[in-house]
Amino acid sequence: MQADGVDAVRTGELPAGRAVLARGLRCLAVLALAAPLAGCFQPLYGSRTLDGGPSVNLALSQVDIAQIPAPNGTPEARIAVELRNQLLFGLAGGNPAPPTHRLDIRITTTRVSIIVDTQTARPDVENFGITATYNLVDLKTGKPVVTDQAFSRVSYDIPGQQQRFARQRALRDAENRAAGVIAETVRSRLASYFVAGT
Repeated sequence: MQADGVDAVRTGELPAGRAVLARGLRCLAVLALAAPLAGCFQPLYGSRTLDGGPSVNLALSQVDIAQIPAPNGTPEARIAVELRNQLLFGLAGGNPAPPTHRLDIRITTTRVSIIVDTQTARPDVENFGITATYNLVDLKTGKPVVTDQAFSRVSYDIPGQQQRFARQRALRDAENRAAGVIAETVRSRLASYFVAGT
C-alpha cells in the first residue's frame, strides 16, 4: 500500500488536494530552513545597519588615503594620482570624516604586446596591468588590519602604426580603466572588512 502511494507520487497521480498539500509542505520546509539565515543578510552600502549601527559608507569615509609613492615625472606618478583620486571619490564621496584608518598603497605596472604585426613587427594589441599591494592600518593601534593585493589587466588596440597620438591616448585610457578596477576592488575589500571584521 505504501509503495503504491510512493509510485503515485512519482507519477503525479495523487488526488489534487493531496498534491497541493504535499507541495505546500515542501515550500513550508524550505522557508523554515531559510528563516534563520534571513537575519544574516543586510545591504552592504545601506544608510545604516540592521541593528542601527553606523553604516559602511561612514566607515569608508573615515579612511585616510596616503599618497601613493611613485617616481616624479613617470607614467606611474600620473597613475598613482589617478588611483588615489578614484579612491578618494569612491570611499569618501567628497565628504571625508575624521580618519580612523589609513590606507597605504604601492603599485607596479606592466605593459605587454599581445598581437604583433608580422610585416612591421609593431604591436597591434597591447595589455596594460596594475598590481596594487595595500594595507589598511588602524590609527588607534598602529597595526595593519587588512593586507591584500589587487590587480587589473586591460587590453587596448593600436588603431594604426602611423597614428602615434591615438596609441598614446589608447594607453592613457587603459591606464585610467585599470586604475578604476583597482579602486573598486579595494573599496569592496574594505567594505567587507568593515561589515564582517575580517
